[in-house]
Amino acid sequence: MDLLRAVIIGPQGTPYHDGLFFFDAQFTASYPATPPVVYYHSGGLRLNPNLYDCGTVCLSLLGTWHGNGCENWNSAHSTMLQVLISIQGLVLNEKPYFNEPGYETEVNDANGPRRSLEYNDTAFQHSCRTMLYSLRRPPQHFEDLVAGHFRERGHAILNACKYYMEGNEVGSVVPDEGKELENANAEGSSNSNAVKPKKCAGAGRRTASFKADTKVLFEELLVEFNVKGADTKKFCAEKSKKPRQKKKKLKKSQPAAA
Repeated sequence: MDLLRAVIIGPQGTPYHDGLFFFDAQFTASYPATPPVVYYHSGGLRLNPNLYDCGTVCLSLLGTWHGNGCENWNSAHSTMLQVLISIQGLVLNEKPYFNEPGYETEVNDANGPRRSLEYNDTAFQHSCRTMLYSLRRPPQHFEDLVAGHFRERGHAILNACKYYMEGNEVGSVVPDEGKELENANAEGSSNSNAVKPKKCAGAGRRTASFKADTKVLFEELLVEFNVKGADTKKFCAEKSKKPRQKKKKLKKSQPAAA
């Protein structure tokens, strides 16, 4: 085997949660002395400092970035599984902004966390656009996987869109609807395990553009998830309940008295 296609599901607690990210790996004649050549199906989007819009995966393990010691490919121990786990755990993480070389020094800087939150906003929107790309043009032989994944996770993704549009921090864990209702109905409940909303510090500054753009993505995803058979009843019902604007009837002007 000299070609491999793999898919990674975006980890929970990150701006990539529930997304599908496809990678093609080519094992050249020099493998395993040299690492495989890995291509990312970007759809023309750069949603992470390590994943380029041209498909390049920037990772020291692949030799596309400089590294030290065990960070580099080792022909005796390194594997393709290690590459995929590194992408899932180290690349698709909760604060991808700091993956950019040199930006790690901003972690304790006053502006670093703000820029990281802004990056997460964009990363989530690009993740949603990647979902649409995969739904409309699923990679060959992964058609059933794509349809099944979004049929199962469609409701959660739409719920996340709404949760983030309400001003909560992108990447924060979205409360489970069932548990939320259970906690609300529990008399005098003080469940310490309940997920508390984590409001975005920059929500006031990003609401207009972020909310508008995410709303468009929400509507597009709703249509695609409906086609795939996802549970969208709640969102369709909410949409139908929105009050329709009443057209004002203009009174005809009375004819002037003769």
